[in-house]
Amino acid sequence: MVLEIGLVINKKLMIDLSEFTEFNVINNIVFGGAGFLGSHLIDKLLKDGQNVLCIDNLSSGNLNNIKHLNKNKKFLFIKHDILEPINSTILIEKIWHLASPASPNLYQNDPIRTIRVNYEGTFNLLELARSHNSKILFASTSEIYGETKNFSQEENMPINLSTFSPRACYSEGKRIAETLMNLYREKYNLEIRIARIFNTYGPRLNINDGRVISNFIKQCLIGDKLTIYGDGTQTRSFCYVSDLIEGLLELMKTNYYYPINIGNEEEISIIELAELIKTKINKEMIPEFRELPLNDPQRRRPCLNKAKKYLNWSPQIPLTDGLNETIISYKDTLESKH
Repeated sequence: MVLEIGLVINKKLMIDLSEFTEFNVINNIVFGGAGFLGSHLIDKLLKDGQNVLCIDNLSSGNLNNIKHLNKNKKFLFIKHDILEPINSTILIEKIWHLASPASPNLYQNDPIRTIRVNYEGTFNLLELARSHNSKILFASTSEIYGETKNFSQEENMPINLSTFSPRACYSEGKRIAETLMNLYREKYNLEIRIARIFNTYGPRLNINDGRVISNFIKQCLIGDKLTIYGDGTQTRSFCYVSDLIEGLLELMKTNYYYPINIGNEEEISIIELAELIKTKINKEMIPEFRELPLNDPQRRRPCLNKAKKYLNWSPQIPLTDGLNETIISYKDTLESKH
């Protein structure tokens, strides 16, 4: 069961965690732990002295994100799909549900599976949490806010979403998962946490992810044209990964069970972002404007009043500093391929 890099692979549909771990108590299970956010979360949990069981089916996660943990005795990996049931006789303290593709390129590639992962997968993890009375945190998304033109998105604002949008498999999947989380809280008194995550970036974000920061950095590094969708006046706000992880950790510690925004309030237009990245890598880059995708939101900026009030949290890393770190990691990625 143990591979050379210290990872366990499960080949059965129904999984009993008791067969795979020597932990007397599982402090944390991170579903989607081989992904961008999940791997950074695991690093932080291990640094804090907790043990971690990472479960991922590797459909969008990557073993390279966790290979540095292969000799850590407090870490274990199991390959498993959360659409299949999960069992355990070992006590589980905290469950972190980050198991869903977040890139539009990925979640639109198999939209039925995307919505199943967010409903059926969440149901399976809630059943696991209920059987152990575990705390469970769900990684929701800013996509829930739809095409709003509000200056900033507040958690209780009216939501305008099209159920026929190509993005609906993801946004509606996350919405029904939030509802399911709350129903388990109401019926079973389960301790739930719901983080509505806004655009996050940093090292380990897949260079081929398809979202704007990874696109711009990759295109500048390889000398391709900068692809800008629409006229570039649409805005986004970007949260560096270490800030995001701190926000999730603070949320798990609290008793706050309503959805809460985790992101960065600093807003920047796409064309300004392109110029900023150009100046850091290749000033000679030429933009190429393309048609804006259907239902692409005009603005994305979180209202962080609740995060500041209930979590005592706000992001600390300026965009320019975070981009520097991300660019370095992408240069290393490209160099390792040659």
